Amino acid sequence: MSHQELTENAHRHLWGHFTNIGESPEHTRVIDHGEGCYVWDDQGNRYLDGLAGLFVSQVGHGRRELAEAAAAQAEKLAYFPIWTYAHPRAVELATRLAGLAPGDLNRVFFTTGGSDAVESAWKLARQYFKATGKPGKHKVVSRHLAYHGTSFGALSITGLAGIRTPFEPLVPGARKVANTNHYRCHLCGHLEACNLMCADDIEQMILREGPESVAAVFLEPVQNSGGCFVPPDGYFRRVREICDRYDVLLVSDEVICAFGRLGHMFGCDRFGYIPDMITVAKGLTSGYSPVGALIVSDRLAEPFADAAGEDFLHGITFAGHPVGCAVALANLDVLERENLCRNVLDNEAAFRSALDDLSDLPIVGEIRGVGYFYGIELVKNQATKETFDRDEAHDLLRGFLSLRLLELGLICRADDRGEPVIQLSPPLIAGPAEFDFINRTLRTVLTEAMSRIGS
Repeated sequence: MSHQELTENAHRHLWGHFTNIGESPEHTRVIDHGEGCYVWDDQGNRYLDGLAGLFVSQVGHGRRELAEAAAAQAEKLAYFPIWTYAHPRAVELATRLAGLAPGDLNRVFFTTGGSDAVESAWKLARQYFKATGKPGKHKVVSRHLAYHGTSFGALSITGLAGIRTPFEPLVPGARKVANTNHYRCHLCGHLEACNLMCADDIEQMILREGPESVAAVFLEPVQNSGGCFVPPDGYFRRVREICDRYDVLLVSDEVICAFGRLGHMFGCDRFGYIPDMITVAKGLTSGYSPVGALIVSDRLAEPFADAAGEDFLHGITFAGHPVGCAVALANLDVLERENLCRNVLDNEAAFRSALDDLSDLPIVGEIRGVGYFYGIELVKNQATKETFDRDEAHDLLRGFLSLRLLELGLICRADDRGEPVIQLSPPLIAGPAEFDFINRTLRTVLTEAMSRIGS
């Protein structure tokens, strides 16, 4: 198809996700191919993929070895379910993930993506407590603004009102607590350092609801929505203590944070805690195939491990897909062979410095994140932290920044689900040349934005 045919047919037939399908076809960018940290559209324009697709492309685009792994597996065994059966690639990948995961997280339940993994974690928590004589423990706790997925259970755990409201009533029993946004925290934002009341808020919620009714707490190592909220020192140690005190399971949602995004194979390794479950997807295959997983501790698997015990009554047709598992194994090979976790740790200071250099711009409120996962919060007034109202934020992000950044060749996320932020999450192979381009492009566009809004 020609470019015009592609854009017109996309406008007519393709229902994009989280997209206004009424937008004019000329706003559609048709991404045609990629290599390394870059992608090209169907008209030959090159873009730095500063978001790794959607926090996905750890090893970069165009990796032949991943494509060859998929082709070889498809030729040998394209599909077979793991409902009562097994196949070599699923066994090998489960074994590999169990070896990489911390503590006794040795059981792997495959899914097709992140929402499925989160959904599976809640279902497992509920059935686990029923199997162990505590059927009342069914509620879950998560943080305000946090995104955990879009299926009904995962959406109920998600803390973004804007994407929940159209589908209510949702699954009952999901409660929300404070996040770790020290920049705007009403609990400790006036102090020099966090007082961990954000962690204590979890305990207060458990006590209000009744510990006998709460099954699990779902937390991302670094919270995505709102703009890369980093936990303060001691946060996860306190949360782990709270969960242990009240027999509540700690689920580390690492759909974004695992597989090198924070410089470690798992985000919980970065912050020194061992959860009861880990949910993963995205970077597990670098996007070359859709695969997700729930990694579970031996303790939680025990009621289901006895031949006379319970079956976990949950399954997904394409979970543990042979081709996806083969791709995941090849992707892990690349991550380890090229030591990409080390690359992130070696370069994160340079990445941070390239972003901190923008702090002199009055529109930049706070820069936060770790590893290759950063957010820049935008403000009307740097001194007072005054933010933009809803219409101003929409005009700034959707009406100007997103389009202008694309014009200059940078793909990143301009997000207004909390305060207005720009998020950056490049492939793990990125280095100083990419950081310099990000710095120069953002400085140009943010300076133009200030002129546009009269700052």
